[in-house]
Amino acid sequence: MKAIVRDRYGSADALQVSEVQVPSVGDEEALVRVRAAGLDRGAWHVMAGLPYLLRVAGYGLRRPKVAGLGSELAGVVEAVGANVTALAPGDAVFGTCSASFAEYASTDPGKLARMPANLSFEQAAAVPVSAVTALQALRDRGRVRAGQRVLVIGASGGVGTFAVQIAKALGANVTGVCTTQKVDLVRSLGADHVIDYTRADITDDGQRYDVVLDIGGNRPLSRLRRALTSDGTLVIVGGEGGGRWTGGIHRQLGAMILSPFVRQRLGTFIAKPNSTDLDALRALIEAGSVTPAVDRVIALDQVPEAIRDLARGRVRGKIVIAT
Repeated sequence: MKAIVRDRYGSADALQVSEVQVPSVGDEEALVRVRAAGLDRGAWHVMAGLPYLLRVAGYGLRRPKVAGLGSELAGVVEAVGANVTALAPGDAVFGTCSASFAEYASTDPGKLARMPANLSFEQAAAVPVSAVTALQALRDRGRVRAGQRVLVIGASGGVGTFAVQIAKALGANVTGVCTTQKVDLVRSLGADHVIDYTRADITDDGQRYDVVLDIGGNRPLSRLRRALTSDGTLVIVGGEGGGRWTGGIHRQLGAMILSPFVRQRLGTFIAKPNSTDLDALRALIEAGSVTPAVDRVIALDQVPEAIRDLARGRVRGKIVIAT
């Protein structure tokens, strides 16, 4: 099969399309014929091996343990292991794996779910990592309730485009933060208000929010707290900048250390893809409450340039790879 592979950490120049063996299927696994794969920010971090904490966490200290790249997929089940009963060959599914930029991928069936009936494979591939992250951030960590005011920083990105829609589905009044060129996109997703961060700061209008979701930003913790109500909740997802060892994690650490001493709830979390939350998202998607925002669909050999565009902030929503 064809797959994107690399033998070292580094830039997108290290990626190449190669012929590799189709993955074997263990007794507890499913083999999926990948029809499309989503490109999320995590792919850049895994490709670059940055921050270094990522390598220590199990991705490989000096070189990648897994040659492939990508974690989101949509496709058709090709085969299942002897102990798998929830899936069968021919099922259209979406979910996560360890190397989705390929024609086939094996994964844990607990990370797959039936694909939404009203989505194409390309649309469904944009969902698993980004939408699950948004759902868990708002529903579980933010505890968003109807009538609350929610601020989504990074509203035009992969997680952000889903976060705006999910917050609206939960009944919140949503303000999205993005750059000038993406204001129209965020409005089209249903945001009640949009802040162009090149022209205004999140605290300029004096508005205070019950929940602030900061996706991959670099604003100081003190400024984020000023945007919160006195008992509001801050959820930090990812983070850019910082040193090569920890990246932007210093803000998450600061939030967790400070949280026990203030009324505001400050923290972060690591998203855990699972079939239950994928099923919940399928219900929202089939009801018309959530629609993936796909920037463009590309071929495998265009992945390096797509990752460069992602790193430069040139993507609106998600890029999807058709395999």
